[in-house]
Amino acid sequence: MVMSYRGVEAPKTEEAQSVSVSDYMARKLITFRPDQPMHDVVDALMKHRISGGPVVNDKNELVGVISEGDCLKEVVKGKYDNMPIFSGHVEEHMAQNVVTVDPDLNIFEAAKLFLEKRLRRFPVVQDGKLIGQISQKDVMKAVLNAKSSTW
Repeated sequence: MVMSYRGVEAPKTEEAQSVSVSDYMARKLITFRPDQPMHDVVDALMKHRISGGPVVNDKNELVGVISEGDCLKEVVKGKYDNMPIFSGHVEEHMAQNVVTVDPDLNIFEAAKLFLEKRLRRFPVVQDGKLIGQISQKDVMKAVLNAKSSTW
């Protein structure tokens, strides 16, 4: 006969940790407007050391995302004129089909989405309004803060 020496397991007193996107997303974002000149975008990206940002209208509704890659396309086009210039406005260069996430999405589902979509960040939208942004680094912070017994 085999006996267990584990004894009686104590009831768990810890509550399950919240691991939703809203708990780890950035809320203070550098945003851009569709009618903003591309030169302003490049200046903001360099000044704030970011690689892109959401584009919102006057009602704070997400209408696109502008990135360094979008700016680099302008540099390449400028090469043909022998002068890299940033012409036009954000709305002419931004990505419009943007993958967004809900603030209540589980952080681990967000991690899976990052792997599937191969993106660096997702705008967080609620009721059509931009409320934040979640990045791969934010997911890693969530994992570091999580207690292994309360996943």
